Amino acid sequence: MADKARRVDYFTIDIPDQPGEAFKVLAKIKESGVNLESVTGFPTGGGKGQLSVVPEKADKFASAAKAAGLPVGAAKKALFVEGSDRTGATAEILKRLFDARLNLTAFNAASSRGKFGMILWFKPETFEAAAKALGA
Repeated sequence: MADKARRVDYFTIDIPDQPGEAFKVLAKIKESGVNLESVTGFPTGGGKGQLSVVPEKADKFASAAKAAGLPVGAAKKALFVEGSDRTGATAEILKRLFDARLNLTAFNAASSRGKFGMILWFKPETFEAAAKALGA
């Protein structure tokens, strides 16, 4: 299976950096029936954290988040790459960006059961060039 890059919408949710806060948010999303393709959580400093979520259906997520009273930011663009797992899969994607002289804001990659997935975040002014470099 060749790598396939696609454009996705992602949303950020600011949360306190305390036990159970990510669970509370994700439980509300689960209750709404919205499927998430990617969730990344990290501390942002000062006792705060952030969740970055990629919903399968952005419009359904936005409506559900508003109804649940979640503090969700506006939709932003990211790239999602999927393919077969292999040694160096992440390095191959990063080389394509290096060859295009593009810088990432952040990325997260994982593999499981023979599949590889990677989400990549860029500054808005770099996004279109990155999408082109990765064929999205």
